[in-house]
Amino acid sequence: MDGTIEIPIWFAVVAAVLAVFGLIDRLLRPGLGWLLRRRVNRAIEEINQRLRLRLQPFKLTRRQVLVDRLIYDAQVVEAVEAQAGDGGGPSRADLMARVRRFAEEIVPAFNVYLYFRIGYWLARRVAMALYRVRLGYADGEALAKVDAKAAVVFVMNHRSNMDYLLVTVLAAEQTALSYAVGEWARVWPLQQLIRALGAYFVRRDSGDALYRRVLERYIAMATEAGVTQAVFPEGGLSRDGKLREPRLGVIDYMTKSFDPAGTRDVIFIPVALNYDRVLEDRTLLRSLDKDAKRRTGGFIFRTVAGFMVRNFRQMWAGTWHRFGYACVNFGTPISLRDWVGRHGVDLRRMEKAERFVHVAALARDLMAGIGRVIPVTPVSLIARAVLERGEAAVSALELKAEAARLMERLEASGARIYIPRADRDYAIGVGLRMLTLRRLVVERDGLYRAVAEERPLLGYYANAIAHLLPER
Repeated sequence: MDGTIEIPIWFAVVAAVLAVFGLIDRLLRPGLGWLLRRRVNRAIEEINQRLRLRLQPFKLTRRQVLVDRLIYDAQVVEAVEAQAGDGGGPSRADLMARVRRFAEEIVPAFNVYLYFRIGYWLARRVAMALYRVRLGYADGEALAKVDAKAAVVFVMNHRSNMDYLLVTVLAAEQTALSYAVGEWARVWPLQQLIRALGAYFVRRDSGDALYRRVLERYIAMATEAGVTQAVFPEGGLSRDGKLREPRLGVIDYMTKSFDPAGTRDVIFIPVALNYDRVLEDRTLLRSLDKDAKRRTGGFIFRTVAGFMVRNFRQMWAGTWHRFGYACVNFGTPISLRDWVGRHGVDLRRMEKAERFVHVAALARDLMAGIGRVIPVTPVSLIARAVLERGEAAVSALELKAEAARLMERLEASGARIYIPRADRDYAIGVGLRMLTLRRLVVERDGLYRAVAEERPLLGYYANAIAHLLPER
């Protein structure tokens, strides 16, 4: 025997590959990690220098750290102990496992690069491709006085799922927003993208007390840490175009632990949105019809596909128009410290029933702030003008006169009318063109009339500004 040991070629290849991986792991990975962290920190520093509201450390903390902090939060553990002590229910270990699942579901995984480099770019491209996006009005003087250290909460009316993109685009020069997103978005890979953009998931109408406590503590922790958030107080999309009554859950979570003498105020900024066309308008209206048959997935797919094919065909033919104007207004900020001071309340010291009375009053004030600055877009204006004339056919001149009267009434009530190009005739023309292109209004022999079966849809757009029109 010559002492030679023979090994199979495949074994030598596997050993060489493992050796290379070991070398990378021991020598190269620490250096690459350091370079990556350096680039990320440099990007964060660069972004913070241009943002009006800086990224808070809480938002930049590793996700797993936040998950663990939420799981072992004193109030969450107390809720677990209370349920485990009832007897006959799940064990403490089972309850803690449920808490971990809830925390993993709720806590976002914010990625600075994805938000500002990819998310913003994509949101801007989509929004600008579909609409003429405009910032109509902002209370600049009051907004400039907002304390940069305050926890800022954008409270918005909910017209469309496009709201997320629209406000993200218009607020990106000021801050990064953290949204509460419903369960509709918990599908792969959308949920991973949404988490990376800093949003957290909310189970609407969940009756699970333990889940509600975990959600409450996450929102409270984020608010106390000064994370800039965006909330839809209505809790869902408007079905008929009107502002809905506010829901109190998230607002209560943000305010119940607020210390009026603390170092950080909570500033609510009313944000009002309106569109010349809401992509979901017919679906939203149909949801109000209790007798409507449930539509199948195949029908929905065919409808969406048909809509896309029709629009692409119009683009190819050069006859396609964007879906009109999408306008956003920013109202006067509402300081929680000032609000509780004026009302002489301390929400920390109240039982739930008493606290909810005051939270409801605060929510009504927030919705009133939103309502005051709802943009009057061309389609909402002309839809109202057409409905004001009833079933009568009217000339373009008569319709313009009706629209002018509406403008006078709106201006008298302090409404914010968006007039593109500062040209009223152009605004009226744009609104009328949108309605005739969609065949909600028809023109024959120079006279315009609402299509009878489309009057509910005209009402949907008119309802967006109904609260701004004083009764005659």
